Amino acid sequence: LDMGWQTAGGRGGGGGGATHKSVRAQCSKALGGPVSPPSPRQNVRKSLAFEPLSTTALILEDRPPNLPAKPAEEALKHRQQYEEMVAQAKKRELKEAQKRRKQQEQRCKLEESIGTAVQTWNQDILPNWTTTCTTRRVRDLWWQGVPPSVRGKVWSLAVGNELNITHELYNICLARAKEKWKSLPTPSSHTEPEDLGSSDRESSLELIKLDISRTFPHLCIFQQGGPYHDVLHSVLGAYTCYRPDVGYVQGMSFIAAVLILNLETADAFIAFSNLLNKPCQMAFFRVDHSLMLTYFAAFEVFFEENLPKLFAHFKKNSLTPDIYLIDWIFTLYSKSLPLDLACRVWDVFCRDGEEFLFRTALGLLHRYQDALQGMDFIQMAQLLTRLPDLVPGEQLFQHIAAVHMTCRAGKWPQVRTDRDGRTDGRGMAVTRFYFVSCDLRFGLRVWERLSVFIICMRVFYGGLAT
Repeated sequence: LDMGWQTAGGRGGGGGGATHKSVRAQCSKALGGPVSPPSPRQNVRKSLAFEPLSTTALILEDRPPNLPAKPAEEALKHRQQYEEMVAQAKKRELKEAQKRRKQQEQRCKLEESIGTAVQTWNQDILPNWTTTCTTRRVRDLWWQGVPPSVRGKVWSLAVGNELNITHELYNICLARAKEKWKSLPTPSSHTEPEDLGSSDRESSLELIKLDISRTFPHLCIFQQGGPYHDVLHSVLGAYTCYRPDVGYVQGMSFIAAVLILNLETADAFIAFSNLLNKPCQMAFFRVDHSLMLTYFAAFEVFFEENLPKLFAHFKKNSLTPDIYLIDWIFTLYSKSLPLDLACRVWDVFCRDGEEFLFRTALGLLHRYQDALQGMDFIQMAQLLTRLPDLVPGEQLFQHIAAVHMTCRAGKWPQVRTDRDGRTDGRGMAVTRFYFVSCDLRFGLRVWERLSVFIICMRVFYGGLAT
């Protein structure tokens, strides 16, 4: 407002105020009442034949009358700069518009493909499961990822129900778990697994309450008061009473949570129980030391076959499979990978079984082999135990597809049988030591603390050497 009146009445000292008053009084008298002051644009930009759309256009305006006019060269330079800025802005806007259009087209294409796939699964595959599930067409669709709306049905059919568990049995196990919970003391946040008695595996019911809040904490749906907190609690408690010889082991909560997100509660319990009854999962969760070492040794055979340079680098740095494979196998990658990508890994795992878990591990090593070859023991362990949050799904599956699960010794089942616990290396000796000498839950914590201690010592002595 000040600038407008100053422009209308002239710039300068005290005379400007008198001029403003006289102009305002004359206008008021002529119109018979008070009038609003003239707009600054009406005075400052009278000579402009256009209205600037942004502040960048101000460089094209003429200077006020009380200032020297722009030289022709300067005016031309300013005009060229303005036109250049406008051209760059248009180019950026065009590029962003093209990017948005491309993303929209990809989204539409993806939604269309998912819709077509859902129709194919619902109309052609699921009604004729026994005859179609092994065909090449269905296997190809499976590799591309099962649509989320039919994923639960496909997983249930693929995992099966060899244990013949019914909904009634789930309710019985859940009722028993609730009785046990009533008799248990309130768990402390500082309670450690090693503090609990190991004579009765049902005592691990107390651990469930501590671990549920640690399950997918970024989703918040499994936290206290969340919509799936009690559901997850029920499924894990029921399983602990169903299999007291196994009990609850840390890592189970992630597997149960993924199933709950795709299945009804009782069906999730049935799939969960049958899934953990598979040889690989049972070996790890029951801490079958010899069988676990067999899996590690068989994995190393295919590791050396597919990635010989990286395998040699791992051997040189004494990085053994147990350091990173345990967490991957225990949670079926649901903790290590983004949830949508983990579900896609589960899709093919339900189709191909345990072999795909180790093939996925080799695919991850294949994906990060360039970075890993330039790292030392600590850096490699940190990368593999905490994978990057953004792992492109299509890219990972391309690396998994490049892995061959056939070697000179044969295919995966034959190699796993032939290894039968044969192993070498300091890392495997450590694995045998801490798994044989203590419960798995305690062993994992010991290994965590030992790793931190080793890292601290290396940093400390490295600093002294420097």
